[in-house]
Amino acid sequence: MSRLYLLRHAKAGWALPGMRDFDRPLDASGRSDAETMGAAMRSRSYVPDLTLCSNAKRAKETLEGLAGQTDTGRVLFFDTLYSADATGYLHLIRDNGGSGSLLVIGHNPMTEDLAMAVSGDGDETARATLNHGFPTSGLAVVRFDGDLAKAAQGTGYLEAFLTPADL
Repeated sequence: MSRLYLLRHAKAGWALPGMRDFDRPLDASGRSDAETMGAAMRSRSYVPDLTLCSNAKRAKETLEGLAGQTDTGRVLFFDTLYSADATGYLHLIRDNGGSGSLLVIGHNPMTEDLAMAVSGDGDETARATLNHGFPTSGLAVVRFDGDLAKAAQGTGYLEAFLTPADL
């Protein structure tokens, strides 16, 4: 059994004049939410063996907030998590996943699209919450019977979907 944790970065401020979207930092509520999600992950034993994180500033700052509250395992950074679609995310997961657990800190709509695509079944409450959208700092927990290197559309089970508002 393996687990995939899909986390949308925390809430970021608006870009200042001349600032690239890629460089937007978290705002105060985003920093707080990242820490809240880290504590929630720790209390539920959602501890990844490996974290794949977007190189965008808001994703890196989300990782920092999590890491202050829980273990994030080994961390790899990818520019493609900023620009790739859900299929690109899945390729990265397959290339880096094994039989353990993997956290992806990325962006929407890719995170939401991937969570919906790989979750063939799941907890009723988690599915209902996810159907209402994937807010910043939202965390989808998808369980697979096999190795993440073989993760595919519809083969996962959405066991939980957490948002800071629910904690």
